[in-house]
Amino acid sequence: MRILAVNWRDINDPLGGGAELHLHEILKGCVNNGCDVDLVVSSYKGAPETEVIDGIRVFRKGHWAVANFVLPSLIKKMLKENKYDLLVEDINKIPFYTPLYSGDVPVVAIIPHLFGTTVYRETNPLIASYVYLAERLIPTVYKKAHFEVISPSTGEDLNKRGVDSSRITNVYCGMNRERFQLQDPPLRDDPPMIVSWSRLRRYKSVDIALEAFAIIQKKVPDAKMFVMGRGPDEKRLRKLSSRMGLDDSVTFTGHLPWNELVQLLHKATVFLNPSPKEGWGLTVIEANCCGVPVVASNRPGLRDSVSDGNTGTLVPYGNPGAMADAALEIIQNHTKFDSYSAAAKQWSEQFSWVKCADESLALFKKVVAEARS
Repeated sequence: MRILAVNWRDINDPLGGGAELHLHEILKGCVNNGCDVDLVVSSYKGAPETEVIDGIRVFRKGHWAVANFVLPSLIKKMLKENKYDLLVEDINKIPFYTPLYSGDVPVVAIIPHLFGTTVYRETNPLIASYVYLAERLIPTVYKKAHFEVISPSTGEDLNKRGVDSSRITNVYCGMNRERFQLQDPPLRDDPPMIVSWSRLRRYKSVDIALEAFAIIQKKVPDAKMFVMGRGPDEKRLRKLSSRMGLDDSVTFTGHLPWNELVQLLHKATVFLNPSPKEGWGLTVIEANCCGVPVVASNRPGLRDSVSDGNTGTLVPYGNPGAMADAALEIIQNHTKFDSYSAAAKQWSEQFSWVKCADESLALFKKVVAEARS
């Protein structure tokens, strides 16, 4: 099978994240199973125009900010010059609307999550409206395409937007378990360490986690918090932390070398994820692999990745008091922590990139077979 894939960025892009890792692992799995794979993405400073990564031929063009205007011409050119069996589009920002120019090549759209109205938390109303309206066209433009989603929540979102459930397949994300396992893991920090780990963007609502920690610290004065990750909202979050008098107890780590990140997770007592919406919550599962229970918003994606009352606790979105109370119950009740921690490790064991890639390839083959028949 010959596959043409398109995404905003590739795995080597410094601004890449979970969506890029997800697609890369799927395509790498396809290559390992004998598929021929080309990937079209935007470029970045110092990047070669073409490169082979894990057997995937990567073709780069233009800046990410205008990728949806620049990349379609390259996609059309490659469709004209080569015979592809399938076009795979990763919709993790603005759609490329590939069904409009894919011709007879069937399309599978991979969707981690759709922004919906949450995009208005992130950017100015003009850009937010552009993204919101671009998503509204998906049911019409992709009316013959199949969709791969990473959680039941994203599938429900698509279905509510008018996509028939028969064209929606849920394939859970995987994870590299060996990267989070330590031969001699460190002891949990005492006093307790709270972590919040995500891309620091305004819509991720990390400010709620900071407010929750301020409440936690009133009950546990020696508690520490580490905000892990980087992003455009970091400056605002640092100012907020200072205003709340948390400079001595909150550390913004920025980008961490992998071994330091894993060591930190193994020392943590609880992970706070206050996001209003996730496609799945990969960092939740990765924290679980290190035995860290999670307190998260009871919102799409997170209610799929957190087993409420088993691997962590779900609380109402935007309620720092409820998040603090749930975290304190885990911190102060050692029996509950031990139970949640053991269940979290067990829960994480069922997710692997090999399984994710195999299930994705099965869907791809099914779509190609239907198109040929």
